[in-house]
Amino acid sequence: MTMHTILRSAAFDRWLSRLRDRQALNRIVARLLAVEDGHLGDVRPVGGGVSEMRIQYGPGYRVYFITRGAELV
Repeated sequence: MTMHTILRSAAFDRWLSRLRDRQALNRIVARLLAVEDGHLGDVRPVGGGVSEMRIQYGPGYRVYFITRGAELV
C-alpha cells in the first residue's frame, strides 16, 4: 500500500471551508485522511491525467486531482 501526500489548493480550501453541510465536510476530510494512509477507495480516471475521487454522500461529492508520484494535487 502506498502512502500519499495531499497538496490542497487555496481554491479547494475555500470551497471546503464554505461547505454548509457539516456531515459532508466530515466525510470529505475523513476520505482525504484515508487517502493519506494509502486507501484511495472509489477513484477513476477522467482524462488528461485527472482522476475523480467519488464520495457517495448527499448529492455525490467529487474531488478531482492529479498524481505526481506519491503526491495528489
